[in-house]
Amino acid sequence: MSSTPLALFVGLPNPTISDDEFALFRETNPLGLFVGRRNQREPEQTKRLIDRFREAVGRDDAPVFTDQEGGRVQHLDAGPWPLFRSFGQFAELARRDFDLGKKALRLSSQAMGAMMTELGLSSGCSPVLDLVFETTSAVIGARSFGPDPDFIAALGREVVDGLLETGNMPVIKHIPGHGRATLDSHKERPVVDASRETLTATDFKPFVALKDTPWAMVAHVVYSAYDAELPASVSPVMHDVIRKEMDEGVLISDCIFMESLSGTLPERVKQVLDAGFDIALHSHGDIPESEAAAKAARPLTEAALQRIAAGKARLGNLKVDVRAAHADVEDMFASALVS
Repeated sequence: MSSTPLALFVGLPNPTISDDEFALFRETNPLGLFVGRRNQREPEQTKRLIDRFREAVGRDDAPVFTDQEGGRVQHLDAGPWPLFRSFGQFAELARRDFDLGKKALRLSSQAMGAMMTELGLSSGCSPVLDLVFETTSAVIGARSFGPDPDFIAALGREVVDGLLETGNMPVIKHIPGHGRATLDSHKERPVVDASRETLTATDFKPFVALKDTPWAMVAHVVYSAYDAELPASVSPVMHDVIRKEMDEGVLISDCIFMESLSGTLPERVKQVLDAGFDIALHSHGDIPESEAAAKAARPLTEAALQRIAAGKARLGNLKVDVRAAHADVEDMFASALVS
């Protein structure tokens, strides 16, 4: 096993790591693990799963990510965990009472971050900074704070800071903005034809405002004003735009299984890394798929390792009573008469 981790996150089909999977991870040393609903049944099982992955790769701090935004995208929803509201609901509260909305969102983010940190999860891949329009694909919907980039940036800051305070890594997504996409990049290749001037003044703006966030997830969306052929996640041109204008941190692709990309799984891994991005996300799959992805990956660059270390140095250790904080947030919504 190389001492430098591969620039790759792997996934699992089951809530346990088999002996063969353990051996594969030990041999290949992927940087991190992505777990979804299928992998998480209850707290002790989730903790065991995370511990076993970290044992396999020999790193106690190996990152383990999930999707935990709130609303319909929260993969901790099958056990005793509280259910969190969507960003769209917090936006509605903030439009009625901006300060109360920000306060509720900060507390909810702290509660969610503390819950994940207690389980050993490094990140919930949140917040979403995409704008939403009447034509936006339903894949975004209430995951967005709305159409106003300044409003999104202000609320997004509450999520980023609340997660950092509790030792959970925020990941802004889907950089440089999925909101003008009318197609779901899970199923098709969306093309955004807006001009550079329009994108800079709108979609890109929240990402620029939060460019100090330690991690960002890159969209599988074509921005024809910059690159008419390739989605941002595999475009060297878009990599340079994002790195120069929008983000100082670790850049990880959205899941490479999504149908916006083309080619075999190893080819997709190579496309992401050849474009200059730090990490390819392979968020599910069986042993042959994980092995193929690992063979196509390469060790993290020194620059990526430095960005990862800088992000970890910003994590706090705020302790939060998750259920009490969650109840306080619900009281804030009740006081404002927002459902």
